[in-house]
Amino acid sequence: MTSEHQTLALLLFSAFVVLTLAITRWASRSRHGSPEEFYAGGRLFSPLENGFAISGDYMSAASFLGIAGLIALYGYDGMLYSVGFLVAWLVVLLLVAELVRNCGRFTLADVVAARLKERRVRMVAGVSSVTVSVLYLVAQMVGAGSLVALLLGATGTGQRSWAMVGVGALMVVYVVFGGMRATTWIQIVKAVLLMGGALALTVMVLIRFHGNLNELLNTAADRSGHGADFLAPGLRYGHDVVSRLDFISLGLALVLGTAGLPHILSRFYTVPTAKSARRSVVWAIGLIGSFYLMTIVLGFGAAAVLGSASVRADSASGNTALPNLSLALGGGAGSTGGTILFAIVAAVAFATILAVVAGITLASSASVAHDLYASLRRRHARQRWSEVQVARGAAVGIGAVSIALALLARDQNVAFLVGLAFAVAASANLPVLLYSLFWRRFTERGAVWSVVGGLAGALLLVVFSPVVSGGAEAVFSSVDFHFFPLENPGLVSIPFGFLCGWLGTVLSPQPADAARHAETEVRALTGAGAV
Repeated sequence: MTSEHQTLALLLFSAFVVLTLAITRWASRSRHGSPEEFYAGGRLFSPLENGFAISGDYMSAASFLGIAGLIALYGYDGMLYSVGFLVAWLVVLLLVAELVRNCGRFTLADVVAARLKERRVRMVAGVSSVTVSVLYLVAQMVGAGSLVALLLGATGTGQRSWAMVGVGALMVVYVVFGGMRATTWIQIVKAVLLMGGALALTVMVLIRFHGNLNELLNTAADRSGHGADFLAPGLRYGHDVVSRLDFISLGLALVLGTAGLPHILSRFYTVPTAKSARRSVVWAIGLIGSFYLMTIVLGFGAAAVLGSASVRADSASGNTALPNLSLALGGGAGSTGGTILFAIVAAVAFATILAVVAGITLASSASVAHDLYASLRRRHARQRWSEVQVARGAAVGIGAVSIALALLARDQNVAFLVGLAFAVAASANLPVLLYSLFWRRFTERGAVWSVVGGLAGALLLVVFSPVVSGGAEAVFSSVDFHFFPLENPGLVSIPFGFLCGWLGTVLSPQPADAARHAETEVRALTGAGAV
């Protein structure tokens, strides 16, 4: 990169950082310090505003950087991420959005505790939510490191590490001083920028190939090094039985994981009613669907314009395919158009990462304060700090842990890392959520077993998978202690989470409280008594 690239790109996303810090300052002046204001922004957002915020919260570095890179490297198989991320919202719309808004107050544990004894359930649900959030944050940190390293022309691990530290520090500022109100407006601004940037690049790719999608796909196949196989299933997931199972496992994780993500569930508490929550999801589906259609064009565009070999040479994981595509579309290295377009894409990608990590950090710190700390406070009455104070402190600790883990996974594709977080969410959070909402016999033991079994099962399978050891692209490539053959654990861990919940319920010494379930059911379906 030339110094002009670096200077302009730094100026653009420095302007975004200044804008978001101004939003945070405004939000900090308007808040009252109550948990409802800090966690839910006072529940004052409209469905349209919340729909944009959901989109900004959901369309992460995995979407903007990772998916385009995977499609550029693997063609048809890379599109699974685009399809899976979008289809998942139908599950959220039909099964989760309204019921969660009616039953809960701030977190996933609120929904489960509405009909079960609170302390044990809150503790395990809180631990699960924090774990999923940290895994998701790791992917965003890796994306930040790749982006800033490309921007500054830094190839050493030290520069990427400082980039991750910088993003972590900013997200802590957003959460600590602005809470949900600032985070929401940052996500809205980011969603507008991301949709605009993706649309501009998509139009430029289509213009380059005269609006002929057939020409675009054929050129991508020719320059991929795989020929017609690039446009057919099997390049990444179809060469043997294990890879086919991995394909199914990843699909399950992507489709079912969204409904168990803590930072997505927390967005339903920022609107006043369940009807508003449903309308928010409808707006989000429209925005997210449009975006993921564009990522398909951008991924194949990167393969056609740059060539898969060039994408892989610059970044083995494909994370830099989209910034390099913008440089080529603008006229190439050293050109004014290329410099401007690259700077805009770099700024949008950086905005994407900052907005998403702020939302995830807020959700996880809320789980620490509202679920873990509040449960301990009820048991030990003498606690000197308020929930909001604990949440702010938790944001700092969660940021530090996420940065440390991201340094270990810095060479992994960000979309792939997000796939792992989705698998853990679908294994640990989704079973207990659906059982609590729909199964009359569900008990406290079933809830605890479901969360612990799904969480422990998913994490153990990841640790002993090829992702961590046993391969050239593994986190610890020099050792091999894996025995689980699949890269994504969802095919095994998701059914295991549901099985643990069922088994814990049927083995419970006491039956479920029928009256409390009936009360929760009425509240979930009608909104009577909802906060």
